[in-house]
Amino acid sequence: MRYLADLLTLTRLILSIVLIVISFTGGTPEAAFIIFLTAEFTDTFDGTCARKWPFPKNKTPAYRKYAAQFDMVSDVLLAAGQVLFCTLRVNWIVGLIVIIYYAVVCGVLELILYGKFFGHPDNCTKNSLTNRNFPLAKKIVLARRYLYTICLGIVNAFILFATNWPLPVKIGLFIFGCSIFVFIWFFLRQRRKHVSRDAVDVERKLAKSAKTKH
Repeated sequence: MRYLADLLTLTRLILSIVLIVISFTGGTPEAAFIIFLTAEFTDTFDGTCARKWPFPKNKTPAYRKYAAQFDMVSDVLLAAGQVLFCTLRVNWIVGLIVIIYYAVVCGVLELILYGKFFGHPDNCTKNSLTNRNFPLAKKIVLARRYLYTICLGIVNAFILFATNWPLPVKIGLFIFGCSIFVFIWFFLRQRRKHVSRDAVDVERKLAKSAKTKH
């Protein structure tokens, strides 16, 4: 079970690449929707599995050192595949707007939060906001997650309604998707204490430092 989280992340990476490929080769909206939904399912549970079944410190595989980066790259590729499919196969205007948001807004935030692209709390520069004001950085990360989830939902809705499925099926899946979004929204609220599994060590250091000062 200890390898389950890694297998889920690997599955998401593979599905993301498949989604990017069918964006160029003429895949159907039905296929894109199912692929993305499956990949999001892995994203929902890989972190939970990693915390529930951790590796013992003396038995942690060497590749786990890069687990956070691997997870982040998988997320980025999945979002890229979804937006790329929407841009090339469904609605280029919506796709372009989301691409600009991801490239400009998320890119700028990455530089502010971590001082680099594809950074995280345990791997950022000294002048990054994470090191200078971690509580503020945590709020920004949470806000970015909300906006990121909303963008994914909008793009996925366009892909869903571009399918040839019967309208009742589309509406049912749309309602189901909205329910999942509400779940994620409350789930993210529960994660206010720990913005990500990578931030746990940072928060512990800050708490220890605060106790020492007092």
